Formats: sequence, structure tokens, C-alpha cells
Amino acid sequence: MSEVLKRDQVTGDELPLIQELIEAAAKVDGQYAVSEQGRLLLRGGPRAGVRHLLLRDADGLAGYAQLDGTDAVEPSAGELVVHPERRGQGHGRTLGRALLAESGHRLRLWAHGGHPPARHLAQALGLTLFRELRQLRRPLGGLRTAEATTPSGVRMRTFVPGQDDAAWLALNAAAFSHHPEQGSLTQRDLDARMAEPWFDPAGFFLAERTSDGELLGFHWTKEHRAVGLGEIYVLGVSPAAQGLGLGRALTTTGLRHLAARPGLDTAMLYVDADNGSAVRLYESLGFRTFEVDLMYRTES
Repeated sequence: MSEVLKRDQVTGDELPLIQELIEAAAKVDGQYAVSEQGRLLLRGGPRAGVRHLLLRDADGLAGYAQLDGTDAVEPSAGELVVHPERRGQGHGRTLGRALLAESGHRLRLWAHGGHPPARHLAQALGLTLFRELRQLRRPLGGLRTAEATTPSGVRMRTFVPGQDDAAWLALNAAAFSHHPEQGSLTQRDLDARMAEPWFDPAGFFLAERTSDGELLGFHWTKEHRAVGLGEIYVLGVSPAAQGLGLGRALTTTGLRHLAARPGLDTAMLYVDADNGSAVRLYESLGFRTFEVDLMYRTES
């Protein structure tokens, strides 16, 4: 017999058990079923609107789900994972139904990697495909991207923690006003990322107006050194600076930085499939689709 335990915060012995489950599943699936933001929320203490669901059966922890209801407009976003050794027993459906109930049947559910069992679960829960997030990759070796010209009156520099936080958060919110996950980042979210071992301000590039220092765009890179990947982690341009060519200039600046770093042989990024201008930019720079994440949702 299984039961779903609900928590506002995961502490004590439960936290390492969940983390071990997530890691075990990632080794089998080839990617994490719980996103970076979800993993930060898991260990980051209580957060209004965030709930943790633990599925236990007679043999212990069988699965974990997280519900992020911090967006004031969009339905809550959910992620779930079942231990590889406990799959095929209906645990995914149990967690999915618990997420639906906890969200008041207003749910957006991620299927990272879009594997057939996840697609089947979404259909069983009555969810509809809503969003396609592509992971693109290209080699860094022999990088031949031409130096993009920085627009007149704009200069590039790197992020200074503590000095640029507020201005960057405002720019990020403006650049991603259409993107609920990214656009809603807070100082707490930024602090959590800057506390991670991978954070390096030398790979966090800002484009600012020379005359007054206003931030117009940014390219935050990330290194996954264990697997030789350099990531275009987040790239954004202010709505007021669209059409200046900043996207290409920032992209190539970050790519050249990653190519110069030892041990990195491939660049990667995530982009929404319906963001045609961004997809065209990245494909023109040699990126190609590597895998796809899918988001499903209840009918609105």
C-alpha cells in the first residue's frame, strides 16, 4: 500500500533520500526529471506556493513530485520522478493524480526528455501538449563564429555580484515577461544560483549603454565540466534594445568564452520551439536539436 506525504519543506532524512532518488533516475534516463530550479527549491527551505509530494510504499521512498505555484497567473508547474527500480507499478499515475488534486486541477506538467512513458502518463491524466522546449548543441572545437559587432554606444562587461543584482533582475523580468519560469526570478533565486559551485561571474556577460550604464542585454554561461558541456544558460535582451543585433553579439561573446575554457568540447542551450527568431539565430550559428522536453497542461 502506498501513500503520498505532503510537505511545505523537506528536511531531515527525507532530503538526502529524495536527492538520491533523483540522481538514480537521472543516471538511467540520461537527464534530470526534476529541473535545476526544482532541485534548488527542494533544498532551499520553505517557499510560499511550493509543495513537495513524497510517495512511500512498503519498501520506502518510491517517488517524488514538486508543485510550484509561485506564478500568480499561470497554473502551477509540476515535475515528478519515480525510482527506476519501482517503475511499472502505477506510482507515476499516483503522483500525477496527487499533483492534479493539489493544484486544483490547474496544472502544467513537465516531461523532461519526452520519453514514451511520460507521454503516456500525460495522456492518462487527461493533459494536453502545451509547450516544446528544445535542447540544441554544437561543437566548440574549431569554433568559427565571426566576431559580432557591438552596436554603437554599447559596451560589454562582466557581471559584478552585489553591484548588478537589482538591475539584472529587472532586465531579466523585462526580457522574459512572456516566460513564467525565467521572468519571475527573485533575489533569492539569484542568490541560490550564485552559491552553486558552477557559478563564475567571468562567464556572465552584460551589454550596457555607454552613456548611462543601463543594462540592455546579457549572456550568462554555465560550465558542466564533468561532461564537457558549456551552456548558454540564459540570454536575454531588453525589449527596448530589440533589433540592434545584441542577441548575436552576446551569443558569440559567450561562445568564444566557452571555447577558450579547457575541457569543454560542446555548447548547449535550451530554446522554446515556437521562438522562431531565437531558433533561427542559434541554427545560423551551427546549433542543432539534441533532445526535447515537453510540457503538458490541463484544459483551460
